[in-house]
Amino acid sequence: MKVTILGAGVIGVTTAYQLAKAGHQVTVVDRQAGPALETSFANAGEVSFGYCSPWAAPGIPQKALKWLFMKHAPLILRPKVDAAMLSWLVKMLSNCTSERYAVNKSRMLRLADYSRIALADLRTETGIAYDERMQGTLQLFRTQQQLDASAKDVKALAADGIPYEVLDRDGCIRVEPALSRARDKIVGGLLTPKDETGDCFKFTNALAAKAAELGVQFIYGRTIKDLQVEGGQIRGILTDQGPITSDAVVVALGSYSPLLLKQVGIGLPVYPVKGYSLTIPIVDPALAPESTVMDETYKIAITRLGDRIRVGGMAEISGYTNDLGLARRNTLEHSVMDLFPGGDVSRAAFWSGLRPMTPDGTPVIGATKIRGLFLNTGHGTLGWTMSCGSARVVSDLVSGRKADIDTADLSVARYG
Repeated sequence: MKVTILGAGVIGVTTAYQLAKAGHQVTVVDRQAGPALETSFANAGEVSFGYCSPWAAPGIPQKALKWLFMKHAPLILRPKVDAAMLSWLVKMLSNCTSERYAVNKSRMLRLADYSRIALADLRTETGIAYDERMQGTLQLFRTQQQLDASAKDVKALAADGIPYEVLDRDGCIRVEPALSRARDKIVGGLLTPKDETGDCFKFTNALAAKAAELGVQFIYGRTIKDLQVEGGQIRGILTDQGPITSDAVVVALGSYSPLLLKQVGIGLPVYPVKGYSLTIPIVDPALAPESTVMDETYKIAITRLGDRIRVGGMAEISGYTNDLGLARRNTLEHSVMDLFPGGDVSRAAFWSGLRPMTPDGTPVIGATKIRGLFLNTGHGTLGWTMSCGSARVVSDLVSGRKADIDTADLSVARYG
């Protein structure tokens, strides 16, 4: 079968690799000059199979109001006349209940744990390297209130059989020795030991090379204009340099997916939530993290990537803008230097990317009302984490096989 994948980020490339393994003739189309040059380029580097939660959670509306007035706020809202933004915000707020949180987190954990297995298998079969480490994620709490509030996450982890450990201050320092210099600033943490870290850009480029060896054709510098549909069946795509015919199309365009799908009558509640990162060279390894530390106060991940520290986070709802604000950089620097002053921030690379967020936190994976048109998008902050499992699921569905996990609640149909 001829399959065209739209998007060469980590989602598109992992999907291409799995479909090629399944015996399909695969083409990947992207407007950039190579793989992983947008949201996958400089993300936080955490592969968080256990630290995997919806942004929509009980208490978030109240917290959001407080965050709007914080100097180093994890959430920034720049309201504008945008029906898509308003609709997404309303849907997101409707998911901020205990009942919806439990449902959404459970299905996210299901997909993330499957992705853990898929990534391990892929690493074994390809041998690719990407500054990977397997030392877990430490969710770090600066207040007792944060530690107490983690009970809901512990409950969900236990229900799904995901390993975890609740740590006191000394336990956190045992896992991350450099925190000893900041011991008075923390009260405890939640460790998910099966989590990993790695450079998503390196991973995606290495896997793209493996996919090309399997026959995948990558077409770069090509803008996707439209989907070609005839009689309710996908026939291919139209680009700025002409059409490409296909038996099946997989949309993996991240935040830009809903703009394309709207043209064929598919409403996809995915909206861009901008995140920022700093990549800092390490000058003192003893003052750097060993793995990933999630600073719960600022919602910022601090990750060891080889000889660098990647600091990523924040959620800015401002539409399709990619400017770099100095205030956002200051927040990243404040978090990392407060806990791990082992890097040279004067030489840091500053970056931003648009995360494709759904209002319930779960990505949109599966078939659509148009035969042969499949979606693999909406992964939010967890695209790197869920990429390998999502790719396997889509490969199975395109190939007409039953997926290894339940996918009934992952498709766009769940939104009605």
